[in-house]
Amino acid sequence: MAGGAPIRAAWFDGRVGRGREVLVVLEPGPKGPTLLVHTLEGGSAAPQRFPHAEVQWPARWSARRAPSRLTVGLGLHGSIELPDPDAWQRALAVAGARPGLAQRMQTHLPVLVAVLMAVALGLFLVIRHGAPWAAAHLTRHVPLEWELALSREALAQLDGRVPQPSRVSAERQAALRVGFDALLANLDAGSRRYASYAPRYSLQFRRGLGANAFALPGGTVLLTDELLELAEQRGLPLDAVLGVLAHEIGHVEHRHGTRMVIEQGVLNIGLGLMLGDVSSLVSLGGTLLTGLAYKRAHESESDCFALALMARAGVPSKPMGELLQALSVKAGGDAADLPSWLSSHPPTPER
Repeated sequence: MAGGAPIRAAWFDGRVGRGREVLVVLEPGPKGPTLLVHTLEGGSAAPQRFPHAEVQWPARWSARRAPSRLTVGLGLHGSIELPDPDAWQRALAVAGARPGLAQRMQTHLPVLVAVLMAVALGLFLVIRHGAPWAAAHLTRHVPLEWELALSREALAQLDGRVPQPSRVSAERQAALRVGFDALLANLDAGSRRYASYAPRYSLQFRRGLGANAFALPGGTVLLTDELLELAEQRGLPLDAVLGVLAHEIGHVEHRHGTRMVIEQGVLNIGLGLMLGDVSSLVSLGGTLLTGLAYKRAHESESDCFALALMARAGVPSKPMGELLQALSVKAGGDAADLPSWLSSHPPTPER
């Protein structure tokens, strides 16, 4: 009899009401073991051969949880029941069968732990490096009109929840817009991350968002009355607010908002593919932007951009530093208690 040691079994082929006594032999094969079934009834007929792909190979088990009996499916040919599962395991080993990763995870705790650690490390690397890198490059291909539509949606959602019309006088708004335009006039093409990017800048005023300023993709920059009031209470000049606006221009020029939306989309798609379900993927744009809190790397990048822009425009940086310090004091000096727009900024002394 070819192959390894035979194993006694009962073959239920569906043609008779009882199991026929057979001997099962496993032989090595190019794609895995081949199953041979020798019928003990009716003489010495040639064994019936079942290639590896036609056998429903049962999952392996740990030594502490061995089943009392084992059933091997043969598709249209019924199934084979073996009273000695350990003999089956030994025959598999002799035939060169190697358990897959899923089976080893089920039967060996160290393998399961190692795989979980590898998955956790992979997720960390994707979130920390892979998704930001992909977002930075994919952003190059995002049209400006898409950003503008996204910003209009975000602004509509924002206005429908909290903000009120600004109470800043028309004269002061005009002065701020003049300073804002002066900053834009000093933009240096060499400092732009996306050389061909040409946002449509617009400075708008709102009340009811706290001492705040933030930028939306495409060039819309929002400035709150509360931030202007804080600067006025501290006796700070217009340059302090212009420094904040220069920082927000940095966010626009580096397309941080768009990169965050794309990065979240990359992560959602990746997780959806891993979990086998992409039905929950929805448009994140407006909702994400209305709760915008940039990453610390984005904030540092915008800080550096703002300092260079202010230097070219002749705007001193010290007043902006004093305004940032005033924001920190207003929030209690604890970074964990800062307003959401400032929560991911580096500490004020560091800036």
